[in-house]
Amino acid sequence: MNKDEALKLVKENGLNLKNLSDDLKKDREIVLTAVKNNGFAIADADSKFLDDKEIAIEAVKNNKHTLLLLSKRLTEDKDIIDLVEKKQT
Repeated sequence: MNKDEALKLVKENGLNLKNLSDDLKKDREIVLTAVKNNGFAIADADSKFLDDKEIAIEAVKNNKHTLLLLSKRLTEDKDIIDLVEKKQT
């Protein structure tokens, strides 16, 4: 599968990320597209994205519970905490 096909697949359903090759799970654009569709797709992405603030923000925007999957550094990040608190109201 090439990158364009992977992007289409995760745009339709972010959880399709789990079915992609490890190389595609390391592609930032693919992971970002996946978490915008379903925040929990971050669980299937390369672990480096658990510490990527932009990816984390998009995942939390989609589902505040993805905070539990993020790196310790990001779970303590003010911007992300503020976003989670806003989603609770």
